[in-house]
Parts: sequence; structure tokens; C-alpha cells
Amino acid sequence: MSKPLLTADPHAGFLAHADEIRAAVDRVLAGGRYILGPEVEAFEREFAAYHGGGHAVGVANGTEALALALQAVGVKAGDGVVTVANSASATAAAIQEIGAQPVFVEIEDDAMLMSPAALEAVLAAQKGKVKAVVPVQLYGLPAAMPAILALARRHGVKVVEDCAQAHGATLDGRKAGTWGDAAAYSFYPTKNLGALGDGGAVFTRDAAVAEQLRLLRQYGWRQRYVSEIPGRNSRLDELQAAILRVKLKYLDAENATRRTLAARYLKILAGAPLQLPVIPPGTEPVWHQFAVRTPRRDDLQAYLAAREIHCGVLYPMPIHRQPAYAVPALSLPVTERACAEVLCLPVHPALASGDIDRVGEEILRWSRS
Repeated sequence: MSKPLLTADPHAGFLAHADEIRAAVDRVLAGGRYILGPEVEAFEREFAAYHGGGHAVGVANGTEALALALQAVGVKAGDGVVTVANSASATAAAIQEIGAQPVFVEIEDDAMLMSPAALEAVLAAQKGKVKAVVPVQLYGLPAAMPAILALARRHGVKVVEDCAQAHGATLDGRKAGTWGDAAAYSFYPTKNLGALGDGGAVFTRDAAVAEQLRLLRQYGWRQRYVSEIPGRNSRLDELQAAILRVKLKYLDAENATRRTLAARYLKILAGAPLQLPVIPPGTEPVWHQFAVRTPRRDDLQAYLAAREIHCGVLYPMPIHRQPAYAVPALSLPVTERACAEVLCLPVHPALASGDIDRVGEEILRWSRS
């Protein structure tokens, strides 16, 4: 029987760098600092340098990163925050966590990313109510940031990028996360840059925003035990920071492997009855997911699973149709169709070209059945 192919394989990611990771963990254990110590400080410097300079602030996870980033740029309870509904519900959870209100906007049909035209209409209709826009850099593809940024500036709203799936992606030679006022990252183990537990960070080029983030993540303390502002406990721990420092060194090479695998998929599946991923001009994706679309999504997923090829559905139900965040009167037909059709094929650095050939051949066989 063929080996199972997984949508993501964090264990393989650990094994690829096991000796360095174990040495990093030993270094932390020997040093005796476990929260917000030298490893976090070093990772923050290195992650900021990876983005060309600025400030990185480590936090507990990606959801916290987005919530704190919004707070740090001035979003308050009751403010509207525009985002897309084909993201993980964590995006909406972060907005609601600070008392703000998600405002869902339509996506473009090809890349399944925020539609600038739809954003413009929403900003005009809700003038004064919306205080921030959260473009989700979904599947490893940056959204149309120049257009989104221009609209946001015209309407006087902040931009916080949700980069949980886009570590290292670029648009016009500029990294995702460097366009807006701040950017939120998740280091969940399945991400392109994944920890071996939870972790997150916010990147910003604004020193004042970074300082606010450092206060917010630890009770508003500048002086220990003295809260200057209301804050919370959202800290990246030393073990995860040390592991991330190891894995950051290999991020570009592993993203390059993902691009090679994705190119192979695009070639093999060129004639398949699927809507293949669209790469917008000037974009260099990092292929967190290889997201295809078909009205027969459930049938294809079951067919592949029976052959030990495990695919993901990111995401099966748009947020505005989920019970916790339902907006019954809102119709987003492009979003709803995308969620009904999307299927994410295995694509991660532990796969070989033969694995991609196997997936492609099975899909072609399914299409003839």
C-alpha cells in the first residue's frame, strides 16, 4: 500500500532539523529563562530583519496577534473591521475579542482574496463606522495590497494584514506583512514557519505601535507589576522562540520547495476539470495550501482519502454563515461558492515530486470515472 500523503506534516518538519531544534531546546533549559527572555528577543530581531527591518513582537498565538495588532493601531470596542468570510473563524474571533465588529466583504472569484471593488463599496457605505481593514493573505497568496492600501488611506482606516498563511510571500518584490500598519502571524505547527506548539507575532514598522504591543501583551506593564494601560497575558515562550529561530533559517528554502511542488501540480493538472490556483501578476506565493476548486469537491476528497491522499477544506463554511458569527441578511455569493468548492491538496516540504505525480494521476483518474 502506498504511504499516506498528509495535507501538512509538522513531524517531518521537526525531523528535518531535529539536531538543531534539540540543541536549541537544551540551550533554553540550561539558561533557566522560560518566558520573554533572550530567545524571544533574538527571534523578534531576526523576524524583523527577515522583513527588511522594523519591529516584531512575539505573542501567544496568531489569534492574539491579530487582536493585539488591531488594538495597537487604535481599534476600539464598537468599531467596524472589514475582512473576508472565507478565512478561518479565528479572524472574526480576534476582532470580536476586542469588542469590535466584523464587517464581511466579498472576494474575487479567481484568487479567492479580498476584492478591492467590494471593499470600496463597503467603506463608502459605512463611512465613519469602519476603523480598520484586515486583508487575509490566504493560501500563501498576498491580496491586492496596493489597491487595498490606497482605499484604506483614502477613507482614513488602518490596515492590519492577516499573514498566518503567508510567511515570506511577496508582491512586487515586497513581503506580505510590510504593506499595512501592522501584520499578524501565526506559528501554529502546520504553518510555513511553524513552532512545536502555539505562538504568534506582530510585525510593524511603526515604533509607537510596537511599544503599544509590548505593553498590551503583558498586562500593560512597563514597570513590573505596574499596569499603565489595561493589557493581557499573551506572551511567546522561550522554547517556541528558540525553535522558531532554527526554522526561520530554512523558511526561504522550504518555501522554494513548495513552489517547485506547486509548479508540478499546475503542469500535471492543466487539463483536469478543476479550477486551479490563479497567481496574480507580480506575486510570488509561498503555497501554504494548493487550493483547487470543483463543484464535486466532496466526491473528489472522498476518492482521494480512499487512496490514502488526505486533503483539507480551508474553509468549508463562510464565517457569516456560522452560528457564532451569523449575518443572515448578508449575501456573499462568490465567497459562498468558493467555500462549497475549495479543496486543498497536499503541498509541504516533506513531499517529493513523485508524491505530487501520484496525487495528480489519481485526480485525472477520478475525472474520467
